[in-house]
Amino acid sequence: MTGGILMDRVKAIKGQARMVATVVLVAAALAVSRTGAQQPVEPAGSGRLAESPGAIWTFAASGDSRNCGDVVVPAIAADALKHHPALYWHLGDLRATYTFDEDMLNEPEHVARPMTISDYLGGEWADFVENQIRPFGDLPFFLGIGNHETIPPKTREQFIIEFAHWLDAPVLHQQRLKDDSKDYHVRAYYRWIEGKADFINLDNATTDQFDSAQVAWFERVLGRDEADPALRTIVVGMHRALPESISRGHSMNESAQGTESGRRVYADLLKAQDEAHKRVYVLASHSHFYMEGVYNTDYWRTHGGVLPGWIVGTAGAVRYALPEGSNQAKQALTKVYGYLLGTVNPEGEIRFDFHEIKPSDVPAAVVDRFKPDFVQWCFEKNAAF
Repeated sequence: MTGGILMDRVKAIKGQARMVATVVLVAAALAVSRTGAQQPVEPAGSGRLAESPGAIWTFAASGDSRNCGDVVVPAIAADALKHHPALYWHLGDLRATYTFDEDMLNEPEHVARPMTISDYLGGEWADFVENQIRPFGDLPFFLGIGNHETIPPKTREQFIIEFAHWLDAPVLHQQRLKDDSKDYHVRAYYRWIEGKADFINLDNATTDQFDSAQVAWFERVLGRDEADPALRTIVVGMHRALPESISRGHSMNESAQGTESGRRVYADLLKAQDEAHKRVYVLASHSHFYMEGVYNTDYWRTHGGVLPGWIVGTAGAVRYALPEGSNQAKQALTKVYGYLLGTVNPEGEIRFDFHEIKPSDVPAAVVDRFKPDFVQWCFEKNAAF
């Protein structure tokens, strides 16, 4: 089945009919019922860090788990859990939406009875919960929004309702009200504190982002961070990379609004790094390869400076060829799956290492379910070049 078949059956949703405030009122009930989970999956939360203030701790991150994510993400979970991370952070693009994900088509129940469009659209996010969140067990799971979460008939508002269990997890709810006691709105952008680090999840899933409200919120957050001597580190994650990266052809440069607002956010982060002396790290996915040093470009070398940046769109999506200029990166890999492991030292400095996932890392139960031929297809054939 092709994307054309699916798109012929899908009508675009026009406008944004629901206010986020309404989302909050119904989110808790809908989040469980729509995912079809028999028992709640643990939302994001704190508490995994060692009590010693001098402890070294880790966290894991990756994005883009459509296509073969039901095969790759359980392997990521199994490998990451060996390092006892404090959390896992998904940077968006959960399922394809515009067409059928190959892993869902190859689930035994759908091999026996071919999946319909209605089956797919009604079950793609429940599939993500069951096959890509549950493998992490009780590890706090932080969830970003990608552009595929807004492909019709899906919308940002639906995403917030469906995943309210995670987007309004206690640690996020409490931080939001600590920042603003009147802020009852669940959003796809948020922040939380781990140790001496502020983790900020931004929403640039659509080309109208970052909008003025999100930029204002972000700059208020940075202002607090810059004034807090106990806060050493700022880690910003999003789906699309900020503008003028090595991957600028598939980034926030895809729209004028994204280019302008993304440059502003980048300049804000430079100020936090250079003037407030915070350690700043920027993570993204969207492009389906691994790259370290994504902002080492002529533009940023001559417009303020180069921020440490990574692209890790390697959690199962169809792999892309590396872009022109990838030789400027510190490291660039494609046709690989894997995740970033961040190791945080007591001073808030973070070392990032890419952990590649091999076919041998896929749990036996996953191989048994999808069969060796499909697992092999994911690793050998799931590429656009």
